[in-house]
Amino acid sequence: MAEFSRDELEEMVSRFVAGNLKAGRTGDWSAMPQFYTQEAIYSWGNGPKYEFVARGRQEIADFAYGSEMEGLETWHYPYVRTLVDEKKGEFMGFWRQLAPVESPDGTPYEIGGTGGSWFRYAGNFQWCWQRDFFDTACSGATFQKMWKDGVLTPAMQARLKKGSRMPGWVKAGSFDWYETLADREDEN
Repeated sequence: MAEFSRDELEEMVSRFVAGNLKAGRTGDWSAMPQFYTQEAIYSWGNGPKYEFVARGRQEIADFAYGSEMEGLETWHYPYVRTLVDEKKGEFMGFWRQLAPVESPDGTPYEIGGTGGSWFRYAGNFQWCWQRDFFDTACSGATFQKMWKDGVLTPAMQARLKKGSRMPGWVKAGSFDWYETLADREDEN
């Protein structure tokens, strides 16, 4: 397994987090795929039936930062804690999910629960693997509350009506993210 300098990994994290904050501020997520290798894998689970998987930088651009961000363009995902393991070349970041609109109590709508991402570094300031985790029940409840309150974007309403039939979604069990991590460990 390759080792990377702590300084290099911390610089990668700094660049990525800054790009993430800028994307949420501007609503333009198109610069984020530059942080991934051509062969990177980006995935997350969404309950017991479906899994999201983007294979390669182009699918990450088209699906993870494209169709999956429709209706969420100006949401903010500030990182509240970052953990770096330079020996394994990994980074774990915990983030919040904040809507760009305020709830009736004057605070931004927020998806509760724990949100985070686990990354594998490939060098050259790029990730080769990412796995997100978040509370899908809290996500659904927040979107439903926003819809009821009349502040959920039409694009997000359309996505909720469509369900898990977006590009990149596969049946749970058809993608083994543990195996993809093991493959990456063998490479490093």
